[in-house]
Amino acid sequence: MPENAPETVDDIIRQLAQHLDSHRGAGIEWIANVPLPDVRPAPVSIASLPVLTPAPAIQTSLFTAAPVEGASLTGVEQRRQELAALAQRVAACVRCPQLASTRTQTVFGVGPLDAELCFVGEAPGADEDRTGEPFVGPAGQLLTRIIIACGMKREEVYICNILRCRPPGNRQPTPEEAGHCKEYLERTIELVRPKFICALGGTAVTHLLGTTLSVSRLRGRFLDYRGIPVMCTFHPSYLLRTPEKKKEVWEDMKTLLARMGRPIPGK
Repeated sequence: MPENAPETVDDIIRQLAQHLDSHRGAGIEWIANVPLPDVRPAPVSIASLPVLTPAPAIQTSLFTAAPVEGASLTGVEQRRQELAALAQRVAACVRCPQLASTRTQTVFGVGPLDAELCFVGEAPGADEDRTGEPFVGPAGQLLTRIIIACGMKREEVYICNILRCRPPGNRQPTPEEAGHCKEYLERTIELVRPKFICALGGTAVTHLLGTTLSVSRLRGRFLDYRGIPVMCTFHPSYLLRTPEKKKEVWEDMKTLLARMGRPIPGK
């Protein structure tokens, strides 16, 4: 038997018998029955034990202060929560004192995550400031008709603006205001992850792509935003004032649809 092998019951009995025989041979007739000390650990109350809780999942968002609960969240659910947290952050933003003091509410963005197409406009107008949704006024209704003419539904695309607040009198956003909203726009696109972007109007083109070239110079061809193809075209509000430009916008949309691999209506 190996030296460290456990003893059997028979081995223990045999060793005890030998031990007693040795005592008997030495003239020992009896052995005092001394109770052994109780070395069992004292009972511990369950209530006294510390409660161990799992560490929360690490929050990697730059915009959500509280940890995201539930380590089993999928990537899409995680992004959806972060986008909602970003919208709450935007709603409390006061970086532009004039805009914060004159707005009814902020206008974040609408549409699904992983949208095939994202439209980026300039800033909310009066109707958007009232409802909290981008592109719902006359220009928004024209944009909806453009989307439908392309064979898509409005709820299939993501729609947002350079600014999340309405400038007083619908004036053009200042570079400072666009700069204050830039991280919100960038993080929105990062979370939505559109496959294509359509920049509507000069303000969107300037502050999304960082160029001073006009829409007339850039339209009809693709540019790049962090690896995402971008088509530049005129803003729907410009088309309401200059309806003869609708033909050019439609040509831009057909070029975009061809790049997206979608059927072109009328062909």
